[in-house]
Amino acid sequence: MPSILIVDDEANIVASLERALAREGHQVEGAASAAEARARLAEARDVVLLDVRLPDGDGLALLEEIMTSAPETVVIMMSGHATIDLAVRATRLGAWDFLEKPVSLERLLVLLRNAAASRVLADENRRLQAPWASPIIGRSPAIAELLAQIARAGPSAARVLIQGEHGTGKELVARALHAASPRRSGPFVAVNCSAIPEELIESELFGHERGAFTGATQSRRGRFEEAHGGTLFLDEVGDLSPRAQTKLLRVLQESELTRVGGNRPIRVDVRVIAATNRDLAAAIRNRGFREDLYFRLAVIPLTVPPLRERREDIAALAPRPRPFAPGALEGLRRYGFPGNVRELRNLVERLVIMAPGGRIGADQVRATLPGAAASAAAAAGGEPRLGEAVREFERRQIEAALEAEGGNMTRAAARLGLERSHLYKKMRKLGWPPEARES
Repeated sequence: MPSILIVDDEANIVASLERALAREGHQVEGAASAAEARARLAEARDVVLLDVRLPDGDGLALLEEIMTSAPETVVIMMSGHATIDLAVRATRLGAWDFLEKPVSLERLLVLLRNAAASRVLADENRRLQAPWASPIIGRSPAIAELLAQIARAGPSAARVLIQGEHGTGKELVARALHAASPRRSGPFVAVNCSAIPEELIESELFGHERGAFTGATQSRRGRFEEAHGGTLFLDEVGDLSPRAQTKLLRVLQESELTRVGGNRPIRVDVRVIAATNRDLAAAIRNRGFREDLYFRLAVIPLTVPPLRERREDIAALAPRPRPFAPGALEGLRRYGFPGNVRELRNLVERLVIMAPGGRIGADQVRATLPGAAASAAAAAGGEPRLGEAVREFERRQIEAALEAEGGNMTRAAARLGLERSHLYKKMRKLGWPPEARES
């Protein structure tokens, strides 16, 4: 169901709409001002119900900001002083519709159903227009920026250097760049430079002639020739030997190669995309990587963000053949995932196989996370054991309340005997931003 943000300074209106929409299964939050709304909109929302008059600004100005930063968001304006001119202005700025207060719940629900159907169609159209984006999952600002960079760099002929930690999906980005390029109908050839012994890497990349070395019983094309007319992806390029770096530099400069044991130059038309998890700047300083080769490869540098910088994407990235409790997903979000997306998927697979029962709960996630207790203590700055025990007790109580109330913050706060705002503050103090929850 769509996630909804209600922006209105009238608390009774926000509370009544929250209750009504939560009963329909929506994930709903409120904001009493434009400033609070901007903070909550740091995480993407499907729908925003936005009052025209706000205590610290103009709702139409906020509408314009939303349409600029997240044009796919459905914004429904509300006003107790609606005029035709106001409705026309809002529509021109990108509002989906305009509702008069008091808001008719029946009409609002119809609008939400229509908006959801339209969004599905628009998403499908975007996928069809940019099929290269499909494998890259996520709606975080970091992924949105990465997709925008791929869209700009893909159609060019420029070489790209993709940097990022192990398991972040560098090859997915390389394949997306190829699919977004005019070379998409040509071959995409991937080489893991760290997996090939140093004495064989030149033959692997540039090919060899018969008799070039012991065991070379026939001539063989290298990966450059196989990628002619397409893209060559050099993964872990930072692990190339100095000799291989020198030969690679020459091929990039001249667009031609000579096979090992050969003397005939061979022209190649290849776009090279390289990737590394190493700090190449440090390697250059330590004379472990050629500076001139770096500048040849990094015409366009791209960085794939680690999972800890896009925690809001964890729910979408985790394959879920079994349902997860809201607290279980929060447990995944709080973990650092040094192995990134690859570790996340392995962890979820382990939970699905090993955790008993139907729905996977927060305790099962906590027990499965590697070094969970040590990580929690480190994150707390080395608190005394009693302090950490109290924090853990509070986390569990909140997780249980959220799970019992289907992730609804308002009902969970009531179950705990807290004001909703107090629950928000408590969760933030625990290092558990309520903006990142999922019902």
